[in-house]
Amino acid sequence: MRGRTHPVEAIAAWLLALLWLAPLAYAFWSALHPAAYATSFSLSAPWTLENFARAWKQAPFARYYLNTIVLVTLILVGQLILSTLAAYAFARFKFRGSGVAFALVLLQLMIMPDVLIVENYRAIAKLGLLDTIPAIALPYLASAFGIFLLRQTFKSVPQELVEAARVEGAGPLGILWRVYVPLARPTYVAFGLVSVSYHWNNFLWPLIVTNSVEARPLTVGLAVFGAPETGVDWSVITAATVMTMAPLLAAFLLFQRQFVQSFMRAGIR
Repeated sequence: MRGRTHPVEAIAAWLLALLWLAPLAYAFWSALHPAAYATSFSLSAPWTLENFARAWKQAPFARYYLNTIVLVTLILVGQLILSTLAAYAFARFKFRGSGVAFALVLLQLMIMPDVLIVENYRAIAKLGLLDTIPAIALPYLASAFGIFLLRQTFKSVPQELVEAARVEGAGPLGILWRVYVPLARPTYVAFGLVSVSYHWNNFLWPLIVTNSVEARPLTVGLAVFGAPETGVDWSVITAATVMTMAPLLAAFLLFQRQFVQSFMRAGIR
């Protein structure tokens, strides 16, 4: 039986929602109206897409989009492969030191990535990868969060299904591919959405290791484009901001239900 929401909780939820929506609504307003109406909220203000056209012409956003898509794809593929294999080993195989190894993985969850920026920069410089997309991706390919989520999911898979696959002649990798991976699909969806949204919006590390348009993702490109010395007006900057966040916003609105359901299932496990 579902309990009623307390009025205070409902009011707090509405206030938080309005607080979150206010800058988003302003960004859309300013981007879709002439610069003269950026701070003048009038219902008679004309609508325009000129700000988007000007932003697209004034910076290589097509290249920034390509770099970002390549970056998040590279990170996601690497994370899925490494997290799946590591989680499978932790969940189903007993080996000496497995508890210590898994504790070290969990320890990574408690360390902020920003703490490791200097050491990561030194390592990337020694590898000669500075100012490349792999330089941005490399520190994030092994995800402790992904390993933890998948390990918990794999441990809940019934042993009878594993035995049935083994009787049919499947080896360890065959069992992983035919039994574990299909049953963990909601967890993969939840982790994939979180990973893509995080790395699409990541800013500090890409800012440090990139210095050219050929490697710069959307977030860094937008920061360079919106710098005060560029002299770009506010409406064009908000139009560029809307272009940058539009794919994630559209994806969230389209897959909102799957996102919430998948993440709840993963959390319950």
